[in-house]
Amino acid sequence: MAEVTTMDIDSIKRAYQVREGYWFAPKLFGLGATPATWQGWVLTLAYSAAMLATLRLLPGLVPRIIVCLALTAAYVSIAARKTEGGWHWRWGGK
Repeated sequence: MAEVTTMDIDSIKRAYQVREGYWFAPKLFGLGATPATWQGWVLTLAYSAAMLATLRLLPGLVPRIIVCLALTAAYVSIAARKTEGGWHWRWGGK
């Protein structure tokens, strides 16, 4: 049977600290990352604003899909490169 570990607030805070040059911390569980610096938050907010603007301002479904896919590919590419430790499946440890 797998050992169950508990995480206190301090260990969670440490998990979301990144070295200089990285903007995102890997998620504790699953695949992906979360913004950990102001640069990561600015990128995430800019991506969200660009997606909203695309969906509200572009006429037609096909152009919206194309632009949304391009924005998502750019965001994921930058986030993956700026995530300390890269992206892979995690089960709660660093």
